[in-house]
Amino acid sequence: MGIKNIIFIIIFLGAVGFFVLNCRKLLSYMLVAKKKGDRFGSPGERIKKVLTVAFGQSKLFRDFKAGILHFFIFWGFVLFLFAVFEAFMQGFYSPFSLSVTGAFYSIVTFIEDIFGLLVILSVLYALYRRFILHIKRLGVDKHGKIDATIILVMILLVCVAMFGENISSIASRGFVLSKFEVHPLSLLLSHVFYSANSSHAGTFLEIFWWMHVIVVLSFLNYLPYSKHLHVLTSIPNTYFANLDGIRNTLKPINLEDESIEVYGAADIEQLSWKQILDGYTCTECGRCTAACPAATVGKVLSPRKIITDIRKRTMDKAPLLVEGKTDENIFSKSLVHDYITDLELWDCTTCMACVQECPVMIEHVDSIVDMRRDLVLTESQFPSNLNNVFKSIETNFTPWAFNAADRANWAEGMGIKTLAEDPNCDILFWVGCAGSFDNRYKKVTKAFASLMQKANINFRILGTEEKCNGDTARRLGNEYLAQMMMKENIETLNNYGVKKIVTACPHCFHSLGNEYKQFGGNYEVFHHSQFIRQLLNEGRIQLKDEEKKINATYHDSCYLGRYNKVFDSPRESLRIIPGLELTEMKRNKTKGFCCGAGGGRMFLEDEEGGRINLERTREALETNSDTIASACPFCMTMLTDGVKHFEKTDQVEVKDIAEIIFENSK
Repeated sequence: MGIKNIIFIIIFLGAVGFFVLNCRKLLSYMLVAKKKGDRFGSPGERIKKVLTVAFGQSKLFRDFKAGILHFFIFWGFVLFLFAVFEAFMQGFYSPFSLSVTGAFYSIVTFIEDIFGLLVILSVLYALYRRFILHIKRLGVDKHGKIDATIILVMILLVCVAMFGENISSIASRGFVLSKFEVHPLSLLLSHVFYSANSSHAGTFLEIFWWMHVIVVLSFLNYLPYSKHLHVLTSIPNTYFANLDGIRNTLKPINLEDESIEVYGAADIEQLSWKQILDGYTCTECGRCTAACPAATVGKVLSPRKIITDIRKRTMDKAPLLVEGKTDENIFSKSLVHDYITDLELWDCTTCMACVQECPVMIEHVDSIVDMRRDLVLTESQFPSNLNNVFKSIETNFTPWAFNAADRANWAEGMGIKTLAEDPNCDILFWVGCAGSFDNRYKKVTKAFASLMQKANINFRILGTEEKCNGDTARRLGNEYLAQMMMKENIETLNNYGVKKIVTACPHCFHSLGNEYKQFGGNYEVFHHSQFIRQLLNEGRIQLKDEEKKINATYHDSCYLGRYNKVFDSPRESLRIIPGLELTEMKRNKTKGFCCGAGGGRMFLEDEEGGRINLERTREALETNSDTIASACPFCMTMLTDGVKHFEKTDQVEVKDIAEIIFENSK
């Protein structure tokens, strides 16, 4: 063993020991979180998610230019592990070479050359995007820019060192490749950088070898202090992500647990370890904020800031908690109010665009709702107009101040029976609060009920026994009120033995179909757009033969599309109408833009920034359509208000899918 090996071993053990120490600290900070949650079940599904999202980079390719750039850097680093392994082993035993693996070595060396070049080009392009093009979503603070530059330069140096080693090694052997070695680019470059009689190749080989191992070990130990910690945490974060994917069924609070002192999350201790891991994993790429409707129109909410503030608070407070120390300056503050303002939390529409776009499976909405729960249930600090909303839900079973006894008035004269009158039916029509009370949406309710009657569907309604589904209260953080509504509805539904439900409201659709299961409500739930498409396919609804020219655009409801992946059935139903031409908005389907009413925002005032519904309406009007088709009562209200704002009510109508189909049916 030579002096080189001894020096390397000392450096290697010191670097690895320091890295392990920092990782242990980060893990201990995660464990200050009291809320645990089950994230270990269904390993097969979790591994599949890692393969598609982490290794397949599927979500990164939603932005193709940035996606291909990151793809090459990521896979370059994965494949460079063989070169790193070989270099480290040479530190322990200088003659070591992977050439003993034969044909495998040929593959490894060839890939090193190809991906080495691709990674260098990708890093240079990344620097160009950041400092020349000034990509807006990458606009972070000065520290963030310096951090990103350090990481990119280190990646560049790793590639330069690797090429330097290969080139120098080839030159030192008289420009002859060793057995099984396939380094076409390095061979070419060796002739460029070294003369035929070069005697310095061996010296430069040692220099580049040391450069390689030092930069790699430095990179490794810089990560725990960098926003690029995601290099280490993105795969675990993807593995432990919600298995229901984008649907985001909120986790319930056990309201009967008397040991709970804070409902929701006021500080990092009330978060889950996964939420702190989310903070570690955020690389501040800005995709979430770029997609956020609130941020787009100039509101203070930035999903990226929410997650980085969680990380900042963790790094400020967790070390003190772990070490049992106190610091009045730190302990006098909290995550909610001091790091994240109330206004930021109330700006969120829970549209899930941030979660959809995040390439490392961060769950922004879960954290936002948890902090709302603290404001509502623990601190009783929320916008004053929500007092009336919560009171109306509790007393009238609807967010609006309507009389519960009038819930079924829309059905007068239509011959529709309630379950109480006759429980023998094939499906329950869950009308929802808007469908029961809102004058505009009652027309949609009647149109859909008429379509079902035309199709001879044996359906019933609950009438006055139906109550608010609980979604509004739950997204606003009032978990107590939400669970009360959900459990009462479940008791009613189960008493009647309901198995199948159809509803025109995406919020009811999501809640009944996905979240009622948490409390014993297991039903097969259809959205009316799905049901209509099925009836059209079966020929139970016949369309008129004559063409009536309609230029339409369709708006995706977040809770129908992004949450539950219902994109095609509404469009298919519209496209088969004779004479109807469907034009897509720029932002559609999984990249659709929120109407601004979700997450309880329907009942909150716009205190600052622009109005989300106007941004969406403007985009709809740009299609030059005479009809804006929707499939949600909240969306209809927001888009109708938008059309009025732009003074286009004489030229453009906002209609529900059910109305359009009914008007064009025989």
